[in-house]
Formats: sequence, C-alpha cells, structure tokens
Amino acid sequence: MRKVEVVPHDPAWAQEFKAEAQRLSAALGEIAIAIHHIGSTAIPCIYAKPIIDLLLEVNDLAQLDRQQAAVEQLGYEAMGEYGIPGRRYFRKHNAAGTRTHHLHAFAPGSSHVERHLLFRDYLIAHPQDAQQYSNLKRRLAAQYLTDIESYMDGKDSLIKTLETRSVQWKRQKAEGKVI
Repeated sequence: MRKVEVVPHDPAWAQEFKAEAQRLSAALGEIAIAIHHIGSTAIPCIYAKPIIDLLLEVNDLAQLDRQQAAVEQLGYEAMGEYGIPGRRYFRKHNAAGTRTHHLHAFAPGSSHVERHLLFRDYLIAHPQDAQQYSNLKRRLAAQYLTDIESYMDGKDSLIKTLETRSVQWKRQKAEGKVI
C-alpha cells in the first residue's frame, strides 16, 4: 500500500530530471533519441507527487528491450508495457524504498509522446488550468491517503478535459490564433 503524497513544486526537480536524463542517455547511447521531463514535476507552481516522470523516445523498442539491463543497472525495475501497448515502463526507488522515478519509453511517432508533451506544455501555458489540476490533486490526496487507485481515478475526468483543451490549443496555435 503506497501513501498518496502531493507536495508543493520543488525547483530542484528540474535538476534531478537533467541528471537522470544524462545517466540514461549515457547508459543507452544511440538508441535514446530524446528524453523529456513530463508529469506534474515538470509543471512549475503546482503540487505533485515527488516522483520524476521521464519520457524516453527510442529508435526501436526491441533495441531497448535488448538493453534493459543497462536501465536496470541505474536502479530501475522493468515493468514491460504495463497496460499501455507500445510502451516500456520502468520505475525506480531509493534506498528507503520510496518511489523516485517513472520512465516511460516509446518509439518515435507514438501518439503517447505527443499527448504527454502537449498536456505538459498546455498546463505550463495555462496557469489557471494548472492550478485547477493542482487543487484537485491536493483534495484527492487528502481524501485517499493510502488508495492510489482512487486518487488516480479521481483525476481521470479532469485530465481528459485538459487533454481535449490541449489539442484545441495546439490546433488554434497552428492556425495562428492566440489563446
């Protein structure tokens, strides 16, 4: 049973992401096309679970599978697709057993890459929506102290709404309309 904890934004998360991205890049070499900071720790001024989410784009998932040991040597546990076809998911814990990182790997062109990046960028560009999301997360964390599934389910409707808004925002930006 994991405790649901959300904390104020920590500016150190950006540096933690950069350091972890460098370790992953060094371990994976050429198969790592890009590593992005995603999730709530990538969005300034909102509450987040203190877990760094990384999105790794790789040339080929089969190549990543063959180099899984290199990721595991960095302390990650391989979880396979973990419910999302076309993804490789890894999680990392510190010495105390506290989750510190999530690594989501996809091949280039995956709709999941665009979805994650667009959601992040939309919330950064729309602080009111980001605060709405942050406030919901705080309420849910207080309500579901040890029930991560209910916490996640409670965010689902707002996340879908914000994802829809992010797609509209992208479309309007492409059309030259300022939002």
